[in-house]
Amino acid sequence: MRSTREPPVSMTETAAKRIAFLMSKDAAKQALRVEVKSGGCSGFQYSFNMDDKIAKDDEVIEQHGARLAIDPLSLMYLAGSQIDFEEKMIGSQFTIGNPNATASCSCGASFAI
Repeated sequence: MRSTREPPVSMTETAAKRIAFLMSKDAAKQALRVEVKSGGCSGFQYSFNMDDKIAKDDEVIEQHGARLAIDPLSLMYLAGSQIDFEEKMIGSQFTIGNPNATASCSCGASFAI
C-alpha cells in the first residue's frame, strides 16, 4: 500500500531529472544524500553527495523517478524544504528553498535558523 502522506522534503522535476541522470552514471549509487552540517558563513551549510548506502534511520524520498536520502538530524533543519536544480551561465547546482532558514549567504550554500 502506498503512503499518502506528504514527504517532509520535496524536489522539483528538474532536480529529479538531474538526480536520475547522476544515478544512471553509476549503478552503485542509490540516492542523492542531502545533509546539513555546521559551518559556512551563516552557521549551517548544505551538502549534496551521491551515496551508495542508505541507513535504516534515513528518510528516503522518492519523487519523479529520483531518490533522496536524508539523515534524521538534517531532516530537522530541512523539513518543508524543496530541492531544485539550477543551470546558469556561471554553473549549475542543487538549491534548497528552506522555509526554516532565517538568513542565508548570498550564494545560498549556507543558512541560519
